[in-house]
Amino acid sequence: MPILFFGHGSPMNAITDNAFTQRLAQIGRDLPRPRAILCVSAHWMTEGTFVTGMEKPPTIHDFGGFPRELFEVQYPAPGSPVVAELVEREVAKTSAPAPVVGIDEDEWGLDHGTWSVLRHVFPQAEIPVLQLSLDMTKGPAYHFEMGERLRALREQGVLIVGSGNLVHNLRRIEWDPAAKPYAWALEFDAWTKSMLEDGNFGALTKDYLATEAGRLAVPTPDHYFPALYILGAADAKDRLAFEWEEMQNGSISMRTFSFGLRG
Repeated sequence: MPILFFGHGSPMNAITDNAFTQRLAQIGRDLPRPRAILCVSAHWMTEGTFVTGMEKPPTIHDFGGFPRELFEVQYPAPGSPVVAELVEREVAKTSAPAPVVGIDEDEWGLDHGTWSVLRHVFPQAEIPVLQLSLDMTKGPAYHFEMGERLRALREQGVLIVGSGNLVHNLRRIEWDPAAKPYAWALEFDAWTKSMLEDGNFGALTKDYLATEAGRLAVPTPDHYFPALYILGAADAKDRLAFEWEEMQNGSISMRTFSFGLRG
Protein backbone atom coordinates (compact mmCIF):
# COMPACT_ATOMS: atom_id res chain seq x y z
CA MET A 1 0.00 0.00 0.00
CA PRO A 2 1.08 3.60 -0.49
CA ILE A 3 1.50 5.88 2.52
CA LEU A 4 0.46 9.50 2.94
CA PHE A 5 0.86 12.52 5.15
CA PHE A 6 -2.09 14.92 5.08
CA GLY A 7 -1.91 18.55 6.09
CA HIS A 8 -5.38 18.79 7.60
CA GLY A 9 -5.57 22.45 8.64
CA SER A 10 -8.79 23.88 10.02
CA PRO A 11 -11.62 21.53 10.98
CA MET A 12 -13.74 23.60 8.57
CA ASN A 13 -12.05 21.78 5.70
CA ALA A 14 -14.24 18.82 6.68
CA ILE A 15 -17.36 20.61 5.43
CA THR A 16 -15.88 22.92 2.81
CA ASP A 17 -15.80 22.31 -0.92
CA ASN A 18 -12.54 23.88 -2.05
CA ALA A 19 -9.54 23.00 -4.19
CA PHE A 20 -7.86 21.20 -1.28
CA THR A 21 -10.82 18.98 -0.44
CA GLN A 22 -11.37 18.27 -4.13
CA ARG A 23 -7.78 17.06 -4.27
CA LEU A 24 -8.44 14.80 -1.28
CA ALA A 25 -11.34 13.25 -3.18
CA GLN A 26 -9.06 12.65 -6.16
CA ILE A 27 -6.50 10.95 -3.92
CA GLY A 28 -9.25 8.63 -2.75
CA ARG A 29 -10.07 7.70 -6.33
CA ASP A 30 -6.40 7.04 -7.06
CA LEU A 31 -5.71 4.86 -4.02
CA PRO A 32 -6.08 1.08 -4.10
CA ARG A 33 -8.75 -0.09 -1.69
CA PRO A 34 -7.08 -0.92 1.64
CA ARG A 35 -7.95 -3.65 4.10
CA ALA A 36 -7.89 -1.01 6.83
CA ILE A 37 -6.58 2.49 7.50
CA LEU A 38 -4.20 3.30 10.36
CA CYS A 39 -4.07 7.03 11.05
CA VAL A 40 -1.55 8.82 13.26
CA SER A 41 -3.38 12.03 14.16
CA ALA A 42 -1.90 15.12 15.78
CA HIS A 43 -4.90 15.22 18.10
CA TRP A 44 -4.44 12.02 20.11
CA MET A 45 -1.60 12.68 22.52
CA THR A 46 -0.88 10.16 25.27
CA GLU A 47 1.71 8.80 27.67
CA GLY A 48 2.54 5.50 26.05
CA THR A 49 1.45 4.33 22.61
CA PHE A 50 -2.09 3.10 21.98
CA VAL A 51 -4.16 1.90 19.04
CA THR A 52 -7.94 2.03 18.92
CA GLY A 53 -9.40 -1.46 19.08
CA MET A 54 -13.16 -0.98 19.25
CA GLU A 55 -15.62 -2.33 16.68
CA LYS A 56 -17.37 1.02 16.26
CA PRO A 57 -15.09 3.99 17.01
CA PRO A 58 -17.05 7.14 17.85
CA THR A 59 -16.62 10.38 15.91
CA ILE A 60 -14.90 12.82 18.27
CA HIS A 61 -15.52 16.56 17.89
CA ASP A 62 -12.36 17.74 19.64
CA PHE A 63 -12.66 21.48 19.02
CA GLY A 64 -14.79 24.46 19.95
CA GLY A 65 -16.11 27.68 18.46
CA PHE A 66 -17.14 26.29 15.09
CA PRO A 67 -20.57 26.12 13.39
CA ARG A 68 -23.11 23.56 14.57
CA GLU A 69 -22.91 21.89 11.15
CA LEU A 70 -19.37 20.78 11.95
CA PHE A 71 -20.41 19.22 15.27
CA GLU A 72 -23.11 17.27 13.48
CA VAL A 73 -20.66 15.50 11.17
CA GLN A 74 -20.36 11.77 11.76
CA TYR A 75 -17.82 9.45 10.16
CA PRO A 76 -19.23 6.00 11.01
CA ALA A 77 -16.36 3.88 9.74
CA PRO A 78 -15.99 0.54 11.51
CA GLY A 79 -12.96 -0.29 13.59
CA SER A 80 -11.06 -3.57 13.55
CA PRO A 81 -9.94 -5.33 16.73
CA VAL A 82 -8.16 -7.84 14.48
CA VAL A 83 -6.04 -5.15 12.83
CA ALA A 84 -5.40 -3.53 16.23
CA GLU A 85 -3.87 -6.81 17.40
CA LEU A 86 -1.88 -6.96 14.16
CA VAL A 87 -0.44 -3.51 14.88
CA GLU A 88 0.45 -4.62 18.40
CA ARG A 89 2.23 -7.73 17.07
CA GLU A 90 4.12 -5.96 14.30
CA VAL A 91 5.57 -3.41 16.70
CA ALA A 92 6.48 -6.09 19.25
CA LYS A 93 8.24 -8.46 16.86
CA THR A 94 10.82 -6.01 15.56
CA SER A 95 14.24 -5.41 17.06
CA ALA A 96 14.40 -5.15 20.85
CA PRO A 97 13.62 -3.26 22.94
CA ALA A 98 10.22 -3.03 21.30
CA PRO A 99 7.68 -0.45 22.46
CA VAL A 100 4.49 -1.74 24.00
CA VAL A 101 1.32 -0.77 22.14
CA GLY A 102 -1.80 -0.76 24.28
CA ILE A 103 -5.20 -1.46 22.74
CA ASP A 104 -7.77 1.21 23.57
CA GLU A 105 -11.27 -0.24 23.61
CA ASP A 106 -13.30 2.67 24.99
CA GLU A 107 -11.35 5.89 25.61
CA TRP A 108 -10.85 7.44 22.16
CA GLY A 109 -12.20 7.02 18.63
CA LEU A 110 -11.73 9.05 15.45
CA ASP A 111 -10.81 12.69 16.06
CA HIS A 112 -10.98 15.46 13.48
CA GLY A 113 -7.38 14.91 12.41
CA THR A 114 -8.66 11.66 10.97
CA TRP A 115 -12.26 12.19 9.91
CA SER A 116 -11.92 15.71 8.49
CA VAL A 117 -9.60 14.22 5.87
CA LEU A 118 -11.06 10.75 5.40
CA ARG A 119 -14.61 11.96 4.80
CA HIS A 120 -13.28 13.40 1.53
CA VAL A 121 -10.87 10.57 0.68
CA PHE A 122 -13.24 7.71 1.52
CA PRO A 123 -16.67 9.36 1.87
CA GLN A 124 -18.59 6.08 2.18
CA ALA A 125 -16.88 5.35 5.53
CA GLU A 126 -16.90 1.63 4.76
CA ILE A 127 -13.22 0.82 5.34
CA PRO A 128 -12.13 0.01 8.92
CA VAL A 129 -10.23 2.90 10.51
CA LEU A 130 -7.92 2.78 13.52
CA GLN A 131 -5.95 5.54 15.20
CA LEU A 132 -2.47 5.28 16.67
CA SER A 133 -1.65 7.72 19.45
CA LEU A 134 1.37 9.97 19.82
CA ASP A 135 3.43 9.18 22.91
CA MET A 136 4.37 12.73 23.88
CA THR A 137 6.90 11.53 26.44
CA LYS A 138 9.12 10.46 23.52
CA GLY A 139 11.30 12.45 21.15
CA PRO A 140 11.30 12.53 17.35
CA ALA A 141 13.56 9.51 16.88
CA TYR A 142 10.99 7.30 18.63
CA HIS A 143 8.24 8.40 16.27
CA PHE A 144 10.39 7.83 13.18
CA GLU A 145 11.34 4.37 14.47
CA MET A 146 7.69 3.56 15.12
CA GLY A 147 7.05 4.26 11.46
CA GLU A 148 9.81 1.80 10.59
CA ARG A 149 8.21 -0.82 12.83
CA LEU A 150 4.84 -0.31 11.15
CA ARG A 151 6.20 -0.55 7.60
CA ALA A 152 5.38 -4.26 7.24
CA LEU A 153 1.67 -3.44 7.59
CA ARG A 154 1.79 -1.99 4.09
CA GLU A 155 2.30 -5.47 2.68
CA GLN A 156 -0.76 -6.64 4.60
CA GLY A 157 -3.16 -4.17 3.02
CA VAL A 158 -3.09 -1.49 5.71
CA LEU A 159 -2.99 2.12 4.51
CA ILE A 160 -0.82 4.12 6.92
CA VAL A 161 -1.52 7.85 7.02
CA GLY A 162 -0.31 10.72 9.15
CA SER A 163 -2.42 13.82 9.74
CA GLY A 164 -1.00 17.08 11.03
CA ASN A 165 0.71 20.15 9.56
CA LEU A 166 4.42 20.66 8.93
CA VAL A 167 3.98 24.34 9.79
CA HIS A 168 1.47 24.88 12.60
CA ASN A 169 1.61 27.97 14.79
CA LEU A 170 -1.79 28.87 16.21
CA ARG A 171 -0.39 31.81 18.18
CA ARG A 172 0.45 33.55 14.91
CA ILE A 173 -2.64 32.44 12.98
CA GLU A 174 -4.63 34.82 10.80
CA TRP A 175 -8.30 33.90 10.64
CA ASP A 176 -8.49 34.67 6.93
CA PRO A 177 -7.50 31.40 5.19
CA ALA A 178 -6.05 33.42 2.30
CA ALA A 179 -3.87 35.62 4.53
CA LYS A 180 -0.32 36.29 3.36
CA PRO A 181 2.02 33.63 4.80
CA TYR A 182 4.72 34.67 7.22
CA ALA A 183 8.24 34.62 5.79
CA TRP A 184 9.38 32.10 8.41
CA ALA A 185 6.47 29.81 7.53
CA LEU A 186 7.42 29.86 3.86
CA GLU A 187 11.08 29.31 4.74
CA PHE A 188 10.43 26.25 6.87
CA ASP A 189 7.90 24.79 4.45
CA ALA A 190 10.45 25.16 1.64
CA TRP A 191 13.10 23.48 3.80
CA THR A 192 10.85 20.50 4.51
CA LYS A 193 10.11 20.18 0.79
CA SER A 194 13.82 20.25 -0.03
CA MET A 195 14.67 17.64 2.60
CA LEU A 196 11.87 15.38 1.38
CA GLU A 197 13.08 15.67 -2.20
CA ASP A 198 16.63 14.86 -1.09
CA GLY A 199 15.47 11.92 1.01
CA ASN A 200 17.16 13.52 4.02
CA PHE A 201 14.88 12.04 6.64
CA GLY A 202 17.62 12.38 9.24
CA ALA A 203 17.51 16.17 8.98
CA LEU A 204 13.72 16.18 9.15
CA THR A 205 13.92 14.09 12.32
CA LYS A 206 16.83 15.77 14.06
CA ASP A 207 17.24 19.32 12.72
CA TYR A 208 13.74 20.74 12.41
CA LEU A 209 14.28 23.08 15.37
CA ALA A 210 17.77 24.19 14.33
CA THR A 211 16.64 27.55 12.92
CA GLU A 212 14.40 30.35 14.13
CA ALA A 213 12.04 29.54 11.26
CA GLY A 214 11.78 25.96 12.48
CA ARG A 215 11.12 26.99 16.05
CA LEU A 216 8.34 29.32 14.90
CA ALA A 217 6.89 26.76 12.51
CA VAL A 218 6.90 23.94 15.08
CA PRO A 219 6.31 25.58 18.48
CA THR A 220 4.90 22.25 19.68
CA PRO A 221 5.65 18.91 18.01
CA ASP A 222 2.17 17.37 17.94
CA HIS A 223 1.35 18.39 14.35
CA TYR A 224 4.87 17.59 13.11
CA PHE A 225 5.38 14.13 14.61
CA PRO A 226 2.77 12.35 12.44
CA ALA A 227 4.93 13.09 9.40
CA LEU A 228 7.82 11.19 10.99
CA TYR A 229 5.75 7.99 11.00
CA ILE A 230 5.30 8.31 7.25
CA LEU A 231 9.01 8.91 6.72
CA GLY A 232 9.81 5.84 8.82
CA ALA A 233 7.30 3.70 6.95
CA ALA A 234 8.68 4.73 3.55
CA ASP A 235 10.73 2.28 1.53
CA ALA A 236 13.78 3.22 -0.53
CA LYS A 237 11.96 2.30 -3.74
CA ASP A 238 8.93 4.50 -3.02
CA ARG A 239 8.44 7.53 -5.23
CA LEU A 240 7.68 10.78 -3.41
CA ALA A 241 4.84 12.93 -4.72
CA PHE A 242 3.56 16.23 -3.39
CA GLU A 243 -0.20 15.92 -3.49
CA TRP A 244 -0.92 19.46 -2.29
CA GLU A 245 1.12 22.60 -1.55
CA GLU A 246 -0.54 25.59 0.08
CA MET A 247 -0.27 27.91 3.04
CA GLN A 248 -3.45 28.79 4.92
CA ASN A 249 -4.12 31.36 7.65
CA GLY A 250 -0.58 32.73 7.43
CA SER A 251 0.97 30.09 9.67
CA ILE A 252 -0.40 26.71 8.54
CA SER A 253 1.18 24.54 5.84
CA MET A 254 -1.26 22.28 4.05
CA ARG A 255 1.58 20.36 2.40
CA THR A 256 0.40 16.83 1.69
CA PHE A 257 2.69 14.14 0.31
CA SER A 258 2.63 10.48 -0.60
CA PHE A 259 5.10 7.66 -1.08
CA GLY A 260 4.36 4.85 -3.50
CA LEU A 261 1.13 6.28 -4.93
CA ARG A 262 2.43 7.89 -8.12
CA GLY A 263 4.45 5.14 -9.74
